Amino acid sequence: MKYEVRITNEALNDLYATYRYVAVNDSPGKAEHLLDNIHKAMTSLETMPACDNYPPEMHRWGIPDFKEIFFKPYRIIYEIKGKSVFIHAVFDGRRNCEDLLQQRLLGML
Repeated sequence: MKYEVRITNEALNDLYATYRYVAVNDSPGKAEHLLDNIHKAMTSLETMPACDNYPPEMHRWGIPDFKEIFFKPYRIIYEIKGKSVFIHAVFDGRRNCEDLLQQRLLGML
């Protein structure tokens, strides 16, 4: 079964902010390369998205609906609904992800 991967506006904003940060602080070429690889990770969710990890923060809060995949230090947080995968956030895993997840995902519930 193939899933449709959909990116929320918030996750698009995360990607834009990541691109901008890397382009300014490193190079536009590295920013493009990073986003290409994050995109590949996201499109891999078209098949077998249920096989990935539960974010430990969400597990502690008793919220089992979200899953995550990684690309380097980046965490891609998503939810499966029917035949669609909704990407809700793309965070640098070196940041305080617990606060970011509380702000972003708990506001949706």
